[in-house]
This record gives sequence, structure tokens and C-alpha cells, in this order.
Amino acid sequence: MGLISLLQTRRVFVIILALGLFTMAARGVTDPDVWWHLRTGELIVQTHKVFHTDPYSYTRFGQPWVDHEWLSQVLIFGLYRLGGWGGLIVGFGAVIAAAFLVVFLRCPGRPYVAGVVTLLGAFASAPSWGVRPQMITLLLASVLLLILERSYQRPNLLWWTPPLMLLWVNLHAGYAVGLALMVLFLVGDALDVAFGFAISDSKDGRPATARFRALAVAIVACAAVVPLNPYGTAMYSYPFETLRSQAMQNYIGEWRSPNFHQQLYLPTLIMILATVALSVLSPKRLRPREVLLLSVMTFAALRSVRHIPIYTLITIPLLSAMLLAWLQESGVAKRFDLKHSSLTLSKTLLNAILLAAFLIFTVVRVRLVTRGQAEAEAKEFPAAAVSFIAAHHPPAPMLAHYNWGGYFIWKLYPEYRVYIDGRADLYGDAFMDDLAATYYLKSAAWRTPFETWGIRTVVLPPDAPVVTALRALPDWQTMYADSQAVVLAKRTP
Repeated sequence: MGLISLLQTRRVFVIILALGLFTMAARGVTDPDVWWHLRTGELIVQTHKVFHTDPYSYTRFGQPWVDHEWLSQVLIFGLYRLGGWGGLIVGFGAVIAAAFLVVFLRCPGRPYVAGVVTLLGAFASAPSWGVRPQMITLLLASVLLLILERSYQRPNLLWWTPPLMLLWVNLHAGYAVGLALMVLFLVGDALDVAFGFAISDSKDGRPATARFRALAVAIVACAAVVPLNPYGTAMYSYPFETLRSQAMQNYIGEWRSPNFHQQLYLPTLIMILATVALSVLSPKRLRPREVLLLSVMTFAALRSVRHIPIYTLITIPLLSAMLLAWLQESGVAKRFDLKHSSLTLSKTLLNAILLAAFLIFTVVRVRLVTRGQAEAEAKEFPAAAVSFIAAHHPPAPMLAHYNWGGYFIWKLYPEYRVYIDGRADLYGDAFMDDLAATYYLKSAAWRTPFETWGIRTVVLPPDAPVVTALRALPDWQTMYADSQAVVLAKRTP
């Protein structure tokens, strides 16, 4: 491909779209769980062993632990060891951008209509982005959807799904999303047949029933490879145990429904409303399989913020198809058809300038984000308080904020073990309810965890109700305080 060909408007648009997605996704490492992911990946690399019991807490030490993200943690630590924070920022920025570029490939109306709708979907899912294993699930789900849709023309593509599932189940328990999508496609195909829609137009002339059987066999094969992980058949039930956790719904923000009063979720609201409107206005009618997928994923997105990224993977191509058909019917699409426009010298020069500007912007943006990592860390986590603890060694056991547990594991383990961290599934609903009762002084028995576990140091935000209560007690003293964290220690008799 020559330079002139590369600078065609359509190709420049796609390159700028890719750079834009990557730039959006390249952000500071602030996810509360990334720290214990880093530590676990480091220990796996050092010991060549996967954890089966908890090593980090004193409240669940030695209890069974299903570390379903073990391979992702090795990847996270490997990127960190190779490139530091910049390696993580670039690596996961590329994962997220790749996930949405694969969605873009599934869209009709490429590049312009598809590009705009893909960006809308990216903005909708952006609140969930970060250096976290869920982003790997996002990419693998995007690839799986591409395989499933292309398999209508090339059924043999379905044989790629078992190795994909084998990799997925060792990277993240989100593999269950993949199995669910495959089942929804199978049920959707049955609905298509029931309502008189053709489900296969394979190039080799296979009948629709052959495609249906191939998908059913692929589902069975994918389910069969799930136990091929360090935790065996436990991975069958693990995703469902997580979904059933009421405490995670109550205390963890991303498991709650999106609050559309917040601008953060405005793109998601726009997508939902646009889908409803275009289903009426557009001449493009969704087939039963598409209605099923869209309905299930819209429900999931409205139930939990965590599901919005998967919702966008389903919705972007459907929204793009309906929007394109509506624009074509109204005649608007012809005005923006640059497919056959001539590439003049002035256009070539303008495209080159735009492309160069976006490349420079992307490089500068990544450098700024990487250089600002220390500041982002100090803003989101009690870096100064941890430095104080490392220097002055207040007595253990220590109680810290839920969101800070992973940070303490990275910074202070093994000298200090944590009371709780982001592995909510390990601690269970009752434990998290008790912690909430203590933190917010919900009952007269708020001191019970202190007595049960012999807690001698507390590291919590200064506005925590339990901090106010402890400061009023004569046997607790303030060792350190700033605007972010307070370190309280129990006086030695």
C-alpha cells in the first residue's frame, strides 16, 4: 500500500478512529483491584504456582480461593515488569481499542456511520474501562461475536470457539458471557426459523440445519473445556455465585444500576433511546435473533453498570445498520458518500496533516498519562499514609477501607495482612454486611469486629463514622492524619 493510497480519506478516518479509541482507553492506573492483581501475578511468576487458598488477609487466611483471573494477573505483572506503568497503560489501551475496532468490523455503514456509532458505544462503556481483567473479557467477547456472525457464511469458523473458550476461562470468569452469547445465538436461530427467517447463507451451500447443529456442537465443546483450569469444575459455578451476591449489588458501585442523573451514563441512555427510535423510524427491521440479543443485553445493562460494555458490543452493529438504512432512505447518506471522491493534492495534504496531528496527540497523551501516574495514585489511594505505616510500623492487625485493601497488599504485604480487599467473593455477603455495620455504626454491636479480630490499627477516610466514634474513645489515638486518610492505633496498656 503506497503512501497516497494510505492517505485516502476513508483510510485516514479509520486510522484516526483507532487512534481515538486508543487515546480514550489510555488512562491512569487507578482500579482498586489492580494492586492485588499485580502482587498475585508477581508471586505466580516467582513461585510457578497458582493460589488455591488466601495468602493476603488475616480474616480469610488459608481459606479456599478461586483465583479465576490467574492468567490475566501474570499478563498484568508481565506488562508492568517490561514497561512499568506505561506498559500497563499502553497494553490495556490497545486491548480496549482492539475490542471496539472488532465491533467496527461487524458494522454496516463503514467507515463513517459505523465510526460514529462505535464512538458512541465507546463513550457509553468508558466508565468501566481501566487496567483490569474485565477488559480482556471485553476483547474476547468482541472476537466471539465476530466469529458467530461470520459463521453464517463460514460455519467452520465455529471450531475456533473451543480454543477461545479455553484461553478465556483461564483469563477471567467472564467466559460465562461467551457461553451465554452462544446460547442466545442458538435460541435466536430457532426463533428466526420459527418466524420464517433464513439462518444460514453459507458459501459452501450447507443447509440451515447444518449451521444450527454446528453451533450446538460448538456450545457443548466450549462447555467441555471449562474445567481445563487450575480450579477444575469449580469454574462452572463461580460466575453464578458472583451474580447471586447481594452484598456486591449493595456495596460495589459497578454492580448497581446506572444512575442516568449522572452525565457519565448519558451515552448509554442515548444508545437505548436511539435504538428504540430507530426501530420505529428505520426501514431496517431487526430479526428475532437480534431482538432477543438486544433485549437481554439491555436488561443486563440496566441492571448493572458492569454489563454496559457487553451491551455496547451487541448494540453498536444493530444501531449502525438501522441508522444507515434510515439515512439512505432519507437521502442524507448520499451527501456524505466519499467512496468515489477524487483524491486531490489539497485533500492528500490535509489528510496527512490530520493524521500526523492525531499521531502526535496520541503520543503526547500517553506520555502525560504515564508521567501523571504517581499523582493519580496519590489522589485515589492513601499513598502518604502507607508511607507513614511503612516507616513507623503501627501494630497489626489492621483494618483498612475496602477499596484500599489491594493497595495495601501491593505496598505492605507480607508485613501486614489485610482485613478485607476487593475479592468480595472470598469474604462473602455476611462478612461485608458486618463491615458495613461497623463502618457506618449501624448497630450497637459495631465494635464486634474489633473484639473478634483484635484490631489494633485503623486506616480509614477521616469522614468515616467509625473514625469519629473511635476518636471519642480514650484507648484510641491518632498517629497520622491528612485529608485522605487517618491512622488510628489502640493504646498499649
